[in-house]
Order: sequence, then C-alpha cells, then structure tokens
Amino acid sequence: MKLVIRNTKEEMGALAAEHATALIKDAIAKRGYARILLSTGASQFPFFEEFVKADVDWSRVEMFHLDEYVGISEEHPASFKRYLLDRFVNVVHPGKVHLIDGTQPPEKTIAELTERLEEAPMDVGLIGIGENAHIAFNDPPADFNDNCAYKVVTLAPRCLQQQVGEGWFTSVDDAYKQAISMTCPQIMKCRSIISVVPYKVKSEAVYKTLTSPLSPDVPATLLKQHADFTLYCDADSAEQILSDAALQEEIQKLSI
Repeated sequence: MKLVIRNTKEEMGALAAEHATALIKDAIAKRGYARILLSTGASQFPFFEEFVKADVDWSRVEMFHLDEYVGISEEHPASFKRYLLDRFVNVVHPGKVHLIDGTQPPEKTIAELTERLEEAPMDVGLIGIGENAHIAFNDPPADFNDNCAYKVVTLAPRCLQQQVGEGWFTSVDDAYKQAISMTCPQIMKCRSIISVVPYKVKSEAVYKTLTSPLSPDVPATLLKQHADFTLYCDADSAEQILSDAALQEEIQKLSI
C-alpha cells in the first residue's frame, strides 16, 4: 500500500489523475489498449476534473463501471451512468464503454458485463471508499469470497444516508434501496488500484482502513492486500490519521 496526502482536494485530484494517466499509457504501450474501472460520487469530482484533461489516446481505452442503482434511469440526477456520461464518456469518448443500465433486468446486465470482464484483465481500478468504508456498494459486512463479478445488493442505512448527504436524493425514502455492484474479489483483480478519498466525512473511513486488520466490517481493508494499491487523501480526510501520534511512523513509511 502507498499513501498520498495533500493539503487540498485539488492537489490530491491532480496527482491521482497523473498517476492513473501514467498507468493507462503504460498499458497502451505494452498491450495496445488499456482497460479501466471507474467509480463515481462526490468524492471523485476533483479526480475527474483533471483526468479528462489527460494526454491519452482515449480510443485505445475500454471503460467499465463499478455500480448503479437498480431501477434508476439515466435521466435521474443520481444515476451513476449519467454521472459518467456527463463527466467522462461524452468528454473524452473512450474506444469502448460498458455502463450499467439500471432499467434493464439485473440478471441480464450482470451476465453481459461478466462476459466482457472475462475477456482480459483490468489495468486500473478507481475505487472510492464510502463513509462506512464500503468499496463499490459492498457495505459492511462485505463478502470477500464472492464468486460472481457483479451482484445485486441492498444498501445499508449509512450508505443511503451518505447518498442523501451528497445531495443525490432529498431523503432516504426517495433513495433507491438496491444496486448492481461489482464484488470485492472482482475489484481485487485490477492490476493497479487507486482510491481517491477527500473530505472530512471520510476521515473515519480512512482511519479505520489504515488501522484495522483485514475485516469484512471495514470492507476497504481488503484493498491493503492488493499488490499495487494507492490511497489519495486531502488534509480533511486524513485528519484522524494525522492526529494519531502512534500512526506517524507508519504514515511516513507508506507516504509517497
């Protein structure tokens, strides 16, 4: 695991975008194409603002999508498909795009995505970490041994509250309660994983991720088992780990 902490979300986002760009260019140079997995949410805004400016041959990039609400249409402002269309796909026009359509039968969508995923390894995964330390929509306790690539999940109360807090829904009652989510084992198949985690509301999740042993109750601890995982934080999300004196030596070892 590697750790990057910067004072502002803008600095953090720019460095994460630079890192992702380098990995994509390396994959294209070696294999002629790159496969990437993208997450969404308010925490990813600073990353996408810089990422779409990257000097990449996007025609050689194949993009996959982490999760989407069951039943939501792309016209809904909370749709992650809409999020990626507006902030990435329709800006850089990747060569291939595999978005999750929330209006289609989940079983059909999962089967189609699984078939595409099995064609080649994923080069780069942008994996956000939720306020309850979820990865994708794998809320605690997460299944670290699922054999599927995607599955339908029921969202935990704190996860639903996060969606309201970020402004995607006006209330928990208005929020979609189920989603199609990539599973934890499938996420771990990415060659490299980058997690962009800004904002004070994520400071507890960052602290638990760094200080907890591997545990389904803190799903993001699984990322620490990956051979090439980098966590990007701003000063706000790193607040709790920076204020813990006992962690400073460990932070120094991990920091780049």
